[in-house]
Amino acid sequence: MHVTVLRDYRFPPIEQSYAAKDAILYALGLGYGGNPVDPSELTYVYEEALKAVPSLCVVLAHPGFWAKRPEFGIDWVKILHGEQSFEIHKPIPAEGKVRGEYEIEAVDDKGPEKGAILYQTKRLFDAAGDLLATVRSAVFLRGDGGCGSFGQAPATPSALPDGPPARRCEIATLPQQALIYRLSGDYNPIHADPAPALKAGFPRPILHGLCTMGIATRALIQTFAPGEPERLRSMFVRFSKPVFPGETIVTEFYVDGEDVRFRCRVKERDIVVLDRGRATIRGL
Repeated sequence: MHVTVLRDYRFPPIEQSYAAKDAILYALGLGYGGNPVDPSELTYVYEEALKAVPSLCVVLAHPGFWAKRPEFGIDWVKILHGEQSFEIHKPIPAEGKVRGEYEIEAVDDKGPEKGAILYQTKRLFDAAGDLLATVRSAVFLRGDGGCGSFGQAPATPSALPDGPPARRCEIATLPQQALIYRLSGDYNPIHADPAPALKAGFPRPILHGLCTMGIATRALIQTFAPGEPERLRSMFVRFSKPVFPGETIVTEFYVDGEDVRFRCRVKERDIVVLDRGRATIRGL
């Protein structure tokens, strides 16, 4: 990886106009609509009184799979999503025009054979210039250790409390879920094509990490704020293991006032796939 090229690169602002059908497609990619008579699900997939899932902010004004560009020298086949967070400053509209401003804040080189972590921030603005959301991500570059570091890596939440969770929420994924979700903007072939997935070390295509995060968003809203997505103010997750489409995700919650800590595990393999989750929900 050419770390100096990354350090000096400036993303051009990305403007996107999106329609209600784009918000609906995103929600379908998270599995909403599985119960077609549940009003709390229909509100995200039916144009009458449509609301956007708050995590839509992570895909709006998406820069595409920029890490594949040759000038950066990234071993893109070995990329894994490490962490993701968002903070909602103003409810995400179900349709409209937005502008995304991106920057690479830091690269933390773990050393040869150990990989590196890239930290990126997006600030999402509406047509009036108001800040809608601040979105941060950490990407694990498994093939780029020894590249050198720059910037300051942000702190991440502590481990979850001991003891049994206060509540649980179980959501099954679809075998074709990654093929639906990718239509919202992340076309990394390891989520669709068995050959690149195998080259990356997976027996078959995996679910997008951001789709797993979106399902955790579903679980948070379904459990604590059904039909009121505007109450979800912020969210952080660490991706620990991949999910295969068709598996069942169980989210386990620990509650302290408006602060909710959580993890997600795959029921069929009993492994944690999202860890150190933290969310702020207004009015708990």
